[in-house]
Amino acid sequence: MDLSEILSKNLRERCHVNTNNDGDSFVGVKADSGDAVIYFPIGYQLPDDDDQLRADINNLFGVLSAFMKEDRVIESPKFEAPQTVDFPIHAYLTIVRGFLRTGRYYVESDPEYITDTKGRVSWARTVKEQRALLQRNGSLIFTNMTVRSTTPNTNKEITQIHRFCVYEAFKQLGWLYVPFMPEEPGAHPGIKEAIQILNKKLASTNNDNEQELFGAMRAMLIYKDKKGDDARYFFGTDHFENVWERMIDKAFGVEDKEQFFPRTRWLLDYGADKEKTPLIPDSVMIYGDRYYVIDAKCYRYGWTGNPDHLPNGTDINKQITYAEYIEKVKGVPADRLFNCFIMPYNHAKNLFRLTGNVGNIGEAIGDWRYDPDHPQMKYYERIQGIVMDTRYLMYNYIGTPEQQRRELAECIEKVKSRGHVSPPRA
Repeated sequence: MDLSEILSKNLRERCHVNTNNDGDSFVGVKADSGDAVIYFPIGYQLPDDDDQLRADINNLFGVLSAFMKEDRVIESPKFEAPQTVDFPIHAYLTIVRGFLRTGRYYVESDPEYITDTKGRVSWARTVKEQRALLQRNGSLIFTNMTVRSTTPNTNKEITQIHRFCVYEAFKQLGWLYVPFMPEEPGAHPGIKEAIQILNKKLASTNNDNEQELFGAMRAMLIYKDKKGDDARYFFGTDHFENVWERMIDKAFGVEDKEQFFPRTRWLLDYGADKEKTPLIPDSVMIYGDRYYVIDAKCYRYGWTGNPDHLPNGTDINKQITYAEYIEKVKGVPADRLFNCFIMPYNHAKNLFRLTGNVGNIGEAIGDWRYDPDHPQMKYYERIQGIVMDTRYLMYNYIGTPEQQRRELAECIEKVKSRGHVSPPRA
């Protein structure tokens, strides 16, 4: 597919929402010589409006940038080997957006000096170049002065470099915004020389806009110097479950959750005791005087409704352990302690007839906790299955309002209105 075909393709046709089936878990953007595609996570509802779709794509990139710093390698059967995810997507987008906003290339002005009666006076040049009138009191007065002026110089190397960067940025990501390509850049310094020029410019300017532009241009050129003209690029992750967990924790979790880690150690007969890695819950939310242990699972159940796509016994038992530790060691009463899994779903298209961004789809228990003499199990022994709209979370994980925390708390506390748990089958 050539550049004209890529530019003519509809933006919506480039967007794909994952199913999390085998080979369909990558989230981000991938491009090769054939095409470029934006991959959204499971449960995502694409908006109908193209302008909002562009906003969603930018928000997706922002979420990935915030959370995938440690997840820098992806694999794809479309390419021969694992690729390092070092494509500086925000540098490219900064250049594209800047050009669309201003409609012009960066142009540096050359200083000039002219004779005038007003302006930014250069007194050294004025004394040297202009004739002064001698006053009776012995002072000098200049009727004309040498003043500083500037003339835009479009032939400067920095303008040539910007033209090259704008063209390259539009070639890779301009299609996100407009079916348009700027004119080819013409003569410009080589990449290594251009990087050196930008280093000097960055060191000599205190202008924030120039710092942002020159920094983006340098990041792009460093990437191109390393990758050459390879048309393939990647930005994203095959492990969005890590991003899902961190968004949930950012939105609802307490910052000092280390105090809720059940710790273990070996008491050795030979040698010093050895502390082992503790169990680490994804998040602990505190709302009012109640505690909620949260395990964020980017599982398929919210999309498929298939019970095979729910958390398994190991996860269920760990959640009970987390909460029991909080009850016994931290002294939180069992009637104020709750447990849940949070999984992605699409509230606009779901199998459960749920209408909100957050919903309860059932509960998980450990049969081994059932006591026929005390059939009323503790709340935290009944782990609530919560589904949360993917797009909603991606737009609201920062600065979560009190209302969202209350909605989640009420959804989890649905356990209170459930009847007794049936005894396990023999």
